Amino acid sequence: MPRPTSTGAPGARLAHALDVASRTILAAAGGYVAAALTAAGFARWLPIPRVEAVMTGMLVSFAVYAVVAIFAFAVARAARVWFWTSAYCVPLGVALYLSMHGAGA
Repeated sequence: MPRPTSTGAPGARLAHALDVASRTILAAAGGYVAAALTAAGFARWLPIPRVEAVMTGMLVSFAVYAVVAIFAFAVARAARVWFWTSAYCVPLGVALYLSMHGAGA
């Protein structure tokens, strides 16, 4: 998306500012949520000793956070980034919730 010039219309400048704000919120909050869910999933589901599972989950979560933050600003449309981050987080969050609260028991 081309950057509006300082002489651009106020509506275009506002749209650009909202786009950057949306991407920033996604990079910070969405990256945190994705990383936290990843760490919890690894800690819960890896078939290795608990301490090692937690450490593995934490290490992987740093990479997930970085990928979401980079992805937030690398993709052309912010809506696509929100969709893919949600597509990653929602099923993982639902699976974690069900595994902790006894789905179907």
